[in-house]
Amino acid sequence: MSEASLTIISRNYGSWSLRGWLLCEFAGLAVDVLTAAVGDDAARAELLVLSPSYLVPRLQHGDTIAWGVWAIAEHLHELHLPAATFPVEPARRAHCRSVCGEMLSGFPNLRSALPMNIRAQHRGFNVWSGARADIDRIVAIWRDCLERYGGPYLFGSDPTAADAMYAPVCTRFTTYDVTLDADCGRYRDTVLAHPAMDEWIGGAHAETEQVEELDPEF
Repeated sequence: MSEASLTIISRNYGSWSLRGWLLCEFAGLAVDVLTAAVGDDAARAELLVLSPSYLVPRLQHGDTIAWGVWAIAEHLHELHLPAATFPVEPARRAHCRSVCGEMLSGFPNLRSALPMNIRAQHRGFNVWSGARADIDRIVAIWRDCLERYGGPYLFGSDPTAADAMYAPVCTRFTTYDVTLDADCGRYRDTVLAHPAMDEWIGGAHAETEQVEELDPEF
């Protein structure tokens, strides 16, 4: 039994759950994972981005409860675990927080037009202009970080909160067959090959629950 537990929703559809899980994994905090039922009304509303309830992800660590990925990230950062959630150097840390903030508050067209669905595969998917603008901005962020800090992760040799934030985008780019340049393609593949991502993706394929709104026929 771990000293911490993380409540998530579907591994296949739950982009915020994935972020919370990766934050804990990257920081090295062992958690027992509890899964909210997709059929639960509050959980379903949150999964479909119809309610800002922050039911998931929810971290309970001793007497501390943190819900929402930013609260989880800051809690992990304050623990001073061996694997840093944010970069140690102040300027790089501020840049990382800024990049995370864009994902927390932005890219609504990407979220609605390309919902996370790890089990799906849509070859030749036609990305409309609204989502294309979001994709272009994300790719610009990735290129800038990779050029500044040398990769293979956004802020250097080890994954940080920024990589946890953008990991669901990596799955979306795979699901919807989004073409990337060589550097961004390598970054996507690096994230997807991380052992924690491999475990999550395996869990997504093992799930049987379906959410019709997130399984459209294109």
